[in-house]
Amino acid sequence: MATGIKDRVAIIGMGCCRFGERWDAGAEDLMVEAFEEALQDAKIEKNQIDAAWFSTCMPEIHTGQSALPCSMTLRLPNIPVTRVENYCASGTEAFRGATYAVAAGASDIALAIGVEKLKDTGYGGLPNPGSNAGSQRWLWGPAMTAPGSFAQLAPAYAAKHGVDPADLKRAMAHVSAKSHANGAKNPKAHLRRAVSEDTIMAAPLIAEPLGLFDCCGVSDGSACAIVTTVEKAEEMGYKDFVSVKALQLSLSNGTEVGYDSWDFDHFITTEIAAERAYKEAGVKNPREEISMMEVHDCFSITELVTYEDLQISPRGGAIKDVMDGFYDADGGLPCQIDGGLKCFGHPIGASGLRMLYEMYLQLHGRAEDRQLPDP
Repeated sequence: MATGIKDRVAIIGMGCCRFGERWDAGAEDLMVEAFEEALQDAKIEKNQIDAAWFSTCMPEIHTGQSALPCSMTLRLPNIPVTRVENYCASGTEAFRGATYAVAAGASDIALAIGVEKLKDTGYGGLPNPGSNAGSQRWLWGPAMTAPGSFAQLAPAYAAKHGVDPADLKRAMAHVSAKSHANGAKNPKAHLRRAVSEDTIMAAPLIAEPLGLFDCCGVSDGSACAIVTTVEKAEEMGYKDFVSVKALQLSLSNGTEVGYDSWDFDHFITTEIAAERAYKEAGVKNPREEISMMEVHDCFSITELVTYEDLQISPRGGAIKDVMDGFYDADGGLPCQIDGGLKCFGHPIGASGLRMLYEMYLQLHGRAEDRQLPDP
């Protein structure tokens, strides 16, 4: 019977490059930037790494389809390298591969690294994902865009919970303003300017009701993690390391788009993954036991409904928590303290590892101007 990985794997080093419009660098440069920081942080030589997982979502733009760009760029010691892709969970998928390899005893020290170079497409938004979505794209959403898809959450949420759309719009603006205030303190963030709620509310519409500031940045970036077993970390002399409490993944089986049982007011998969993760970690009351969060905030409405999917806010209660400042930097449960996807940026293959990077820094007390008093 599966017993989980709670406290069996230690993160001994992490790195992250500066996100943004990195016209000065190719994907390989960004990977090196993140990897060198992680090696220095872990205080190991790269020859000690015996396996790696490499994530990228849009490989046609920069690295190509194989894992070779990772092993060759980083001059890894002829070890197995696996390329993974799972849309916006790609970086987390790389981390999952490295973590599970270590937990299973198949690897002593493993690397997870993700990269994405999105600004070189010559296109303002994300490229057409039809090429790597296969029949799923053409069967279910041939004219679908990311803003158009996620925007539908807002009216569905408002209808389900009897919320005034104006109140929801204001709460979404607060979500974005909070992330801008946090991102302004982060030297590696793509967008580093505070923006008022009124400015956000008055911004041009992208997909009703999402305005310009309700959407995350399209960015270049890379992030990585080096992991080993807790026993080996202690053996190597690490006295202070972050251990993994739980790691869960849930993918849609098509029910959401194939049937009418889903109200489009939340994410079924997030709800399921959260329940599994809390069980594995032994978390009984998430709102009381969790002290900080990084969530997938590709759009402000996504972050808002995720509060409820993670069982932090009650169903229909996220708006009140948002407007009460519960998720602000000085609130009861700070969220996106690094600016999140909204302001740190969203290079797809790197985002999951970037989220871990911030929590790692916070737990080590190394987040500088945005450091929480007791994370």
